[in-house]
Amino acid sequence: MASIHGHQVLELILSSAANQTLSELRKLITSTFGEEAEYHTCSAEGMNVDTLLEFLVARGKIAGEANKLNVDPSKICNH
Repeated sequence: MASIHGHQVLELILSSAANQTLSELRKLITSTFGEEAEYHTCSAEGMNVDTLLEFLVARGKIAGEANKLNVDPSKICNH
């Protein structure tokens, strides 16, 4: 199984409806990449969807209030 980069997930979220809850983001990601998908970023690997979302929130890449989360485009590295 291929690992999905966090950049792909952030781009997916950016292209979807704004102001989603973590639960809605989880559903969006799993419906796109599959329930068993594995994820990685520039600095971490071997994550499931919940671990990835925690990682992205902790680093400010996904921010907002609990029911109004959005991707901060300025926090996406461009490489």
